Amino acid sequence: MRRREFLISSTVAMTCVPLLGASNDGPQLRVLLGSGDAHPIAGGGFEYDGRAYRGTFSRAPEGIVNVVAVEEYLYSVVPREMPTAWPASALQMQAICARTFVLQHAAPQRAYDVLPSDLNQVYQGIGTESPVGRQAVDATTGTILRYGGALAQAAYSSCCGGRTEASMDAWGGEPVPYLSGVACPYCAVSPDFRWTRDVTFDFVERALRTRLRGMGSLLDVRLGSRDQSGRAREFELITDRSTVVVRGSEFRIAVGTSFVRSLLILKLSVEPPEGELMTPILHLEGAGNGHGVGLCQWGARGIAIERGSVGQMASFYFPGTTVDSWTSVPSPTTSTSYRRR
Repeated sequence: MRRREFLISSTVAMTCVPLLGASNDGPQLRVLLGSGDAHPIAGGGFEYDGRAYRGTFSRAPEGIVNVVAVEEYLYSVVPREMPTAWPASALQMQAICARTFVLQHAAPQRAYDVLPSDLNQVYQGIGTESPVGRQAVDATTGTILRYGGALAQAAYSSCCGGRTEASMDAWGGEPVPYLSGVACPYCAVSPDFRWTRDVTFDFVERALRTRLRGMGSLLDVRLGSRDQSGRAREFELITDRSTVVVRGSEFRIAVGTSFVRSLLILKLSVEPPEGELMTPILHLEGAGNGHGVGLCQWGARGIAIERGSVGQMASFYFPGTTVDSWTSVPSPTTSTSYRRR
């Protein structure tokens, strides 16, 4: 999966104050599609950049803003976030997490609430909808994850590698009781449950050139400290002049999430140059794909195959939360930023 920047409420009270816009179809969301122009199409909706979208649009200084019902927004999001061939209950859990997330994202201080890319949740309009995805959304209409009187932080990623991550270790901040990490036996069939990658030192030096500027040539890469789940907190870059300590998340993003699938690194070694290669090779063996906090999507699939329910998935990955319906749109009181992928 991809790197994402999420803005999520750390204290989200369930109030009677509407946060997103409202219509007869329920709360509405403002999605910033980008620059350019849009035009209405016959039968309703509009077209932007060759794609058809539900709802209406407005023009803001930042670009075209799609105003769309949350449930219709989810019709496009769910099939982009989870394979539609997966069991229905897993897709329903994905819909609940995506809905919970987006209901926390109203931003009245600006012209839009969310972005349509992997910086938030992938949204590409009507063309990416599917009957199965719509069924998952319709089957869970208005359903969210709740913790006490607040919306839960509905983080999710592709595969946890056998152990989900604590939100505090991934993003800092105060501990979240239901995001403290659990051992997961359900995702072992994921192609990313175990992975191996080789990256040249030249590539690493280019990716981290800002941090290594003036530090000479890269001689070695070592794992630094680990957190309670076993994920790398830090990497040590040994040069001929100094040792540079880089945060795990910074290293992963700089080198690329397609190479460093997760920070659950099982083995790191440096191989000498071979053949025509004039640079050493950084060899990584790891587990999982993504940040690992909250719902493990491959784990949800595993629970669903064992005929587990949405409630069982929520209790396992978000212990102490409940699957509930909202009767008004929640209003966030404070927000913190964290990376999803």
